[in-house]
Amino acid sequence: MEDVEELQSQKLDQDDENEIVTENAAFVHGEPHQDGTGPPKVDSEVEVLHEKVTKQIMKEGHGQKPSKYSTCFLHYRAWTESTQHKFEDTWNEQRPVEMVIGKEKKEMTGLAIGVSNMKSGERALLHVGWELGYGKEGSFSFPNVPPMADILYEVELIGFDETKEGKARGDMTVEERIGAADRRKMDGNVYFKEEKLEEAMQQYEMAIAYMGDDFMFQLFGKYRDMALAVKNPCHLNMAACLIKLKRYEEAIGQCSIVLAEDENNVKALFRRGKARAELGQTDAAREDFSKARKYSPEDKAIARELRLLAEHDKAVYQKQKEIYKGIFGPPPEPKPKKTNRLILFWQWLVSLLYSLFKRERHKAD
Repeated sequence: MEDVEELQSQKLDQDDENEIVTENAAFVHGEPHQDGTGPPKVDSEVEVLHEKVTKQIMKEGHGQKPSKYSTCFLHYRAWTESTQHKFEDTWNEQRPVEMVIGKEKKEMTGLAIGVSNMKSGERALLHVGWELGYGKEGSFSFPNVPPMADILYEVELIGFDETKEGKARGDMTVEERIGAADRRKMDGNVYFKEEKLEEAMQQYEMAIAYMGDDFMFQLFGKYRDMALAVKNPCHLNMAACLIKLKRYEEAIGQCSIVLAEDENNVKALFRRGKARAELGQTDAAREDFSKARKYSPEDKAIARELRLLAEHDKAVYQKQKEIYKGIFGPPPEPKPKKTNRLILFWQWLVSLLYSLFKRERHKAD
């Protein structure tokens, strides 16, 4: 399957192309905007969704809202309102949570009401009453959630799939999961062509969510190859988005995931090299570019990046040379001392008297 071309001189991963094209110098999607230990302070209007659920928008989303039995992908943080203690943070898992609206766990009822009233890409602060949370008893899994505790959620809805039967990933066949992931990838490519990078990353992240580690671990042979043919391009396309948004560390992480499966992947090496170069990690960048050139020796973009690194090193050397020249260079020549006329006069007078003294002494002898 062919991925879309990047804008101008840039390109997403394409199966029928070998050329690497330089991206311009790179927000990992899903990373929370506020990362303090307490719940975020939000000034937006309070929207009442239910007698026990309210919502305040932190970031606007786009498109439609999920309906019943939609499979939603989200990240969230949770605090008990009374103690402000954070007891769960799915961003730390670096993989979105899956929730089927209408089939959520009982303690997630309030969260599901909030999510069903959000749009893709939206981030919001939810207030959930204890009746729709962990109830009178509190939580056995989270001892810090006391009985009858109201909950605050900071939630981001990455996206959702409309499925009439409410079929979760775990209930899908291998072919269905790979097909669903591939559709998400293609949707992401459309957003990328429109330069809607956040929306594109949402689609790529959802595609990757269909092929988590637990799923990939079970695959062998052609099924694993089929899954990697969708999964790896999503990571590479995420890296392309991140480089454009100058989120270089995250771009390196996406490329490294691909290289863990395919250590000689030229595009992963090239894009990781680009991100490392932007971070000033010139030695590591050169290593990536050199390895990429080994497998694609005719690629002009790789050669250009290596040339730019060489020019950078030369400029740094010249600058250091000028600095050290001033510190360790030859000492300046001493300036001639000004002659004191009075001293010269006394030297002449003493010399004259000495000569007269010697002459008189000679006559006396």
